[in-house]
Amino acid sequence: HVQLVESGGGLVQAGGSLRLSCTDSGRGFEHYCMGWFREAEGRQREGIAAIDNDGIINVADSVKGRFTISRDNAKKTLWLHMTGLKPEDAATYYCAVVWYCSIGTESWTYNYWDQGTQVTVS
Repeated sequence: HVQLVESGGGLVQAGGSLRLSCTDSGRGFEHYCMGWFREAEGRQREGIAAIDNDGIINVADSVKGRFTISRDNAKKTLWLHMTGLKPEDAATYYCAVVWYCSIGTESWTYNYWDQGTQVTVS
């Protein structure tokens, strides 16, 4: 199965940008819908963006127009390019296999996420 490792988080000022990366060192990346979710203290897990193996993208309303998801199956890598960051975007971001990714983000379920990468917005 996939073995995912996220990177690219950090501290950024409000309005700034970050690009998160997620690389698979296992197998099967190209077959799955892949996506990102985030968790912050006191808040529910939130699905952010997903891209299936046909390149169809689904993005949460909270980040639409600011965050872009992309993937390269040959490199087994998933990215999340975040712009216009707000303090409410601060969270730990996880990449994962996403199930039911063609429907609303509140219905997504996830497998194989790793430790996540922390994003802090000042």
